[in-house]
Amino acid sequence: MDSDALKRLVRTVPDFPAPGIQFRDITTLIGHGPGLSATVDNLARRAELAGAEAIAGMEARGFIFGAAVAVKLGIGFVPVRKPGKLPIQTIGVDYALEYGTDRLEVDPAAITDGQNVIIVDDLIATGGTALAAAELLRMAGARVDHALFVIDLPDLGGAASLRRAGLSVEAIMQFAGD
Repeated sequence: MDSDALKRLVRTVPDFPAPGIQFRDITTLIGHGPGLSATVDNLARRAELAGAEAIAGMEARGFIFGAAVAVKLGIGFVPVRKPGKLPIQTIGVDYALEYGTDRLEVDPAAITDGQNVIIVDDLIATGGTALAAAELLRMAGARVDHALFVIDLPDLGGAASLRRAGLSVEAIMQFAGD
C-alpha cells in the first residue's frame, strides 16, 4: 500500500479534544491488517537505511509502531515511559507542554553507549515529546540522529523543531492544519 492508501485509513475526528481540532485517529489504521503491515514495513525500511541498532518508542502509541519495527528488524526496543512506570532506577527529563510540564523516563541499562537509536512514533505535532525523548536517550548514551513518524502535522512545526535540534525527520504521511 502506498502512502495515499495508508492516509485514507486514518480517521479524522473533528473538534476533539477541543473545538477546531482535527484529531487524526490511528485506530482505524492499526485495525486494518494490511495497512498496519504496510506501515510497519515502511517505517522498518527507513530505520534500516538509517542504520538502526535499536528502536525507541514513546508511551503509548509509539510502543505500537516502535516495537513492531524492532521485531521486523530483529533489534531491541527501548520503551520511553511516563514517570513511575519502571520498577528500577531510571533517568528522566522534564519537558514543557502547552499548559504545564510532563516527564519521560528510561532504563539507562537498555542502551549501549554510542548505540544508534531511532525514535519511532505515531504522530509529530509540536515535537515536544520527541525532543524530550531524544534528549533523554542521548543522556543514556545513545546516538540519536533520526526520528520516524507515521503522521506529520507540519503546520504545528514539530518536524522543523526536531530538524533544528539536529535530527533527520521522516513521516509516511502529512495532514495540513491541526
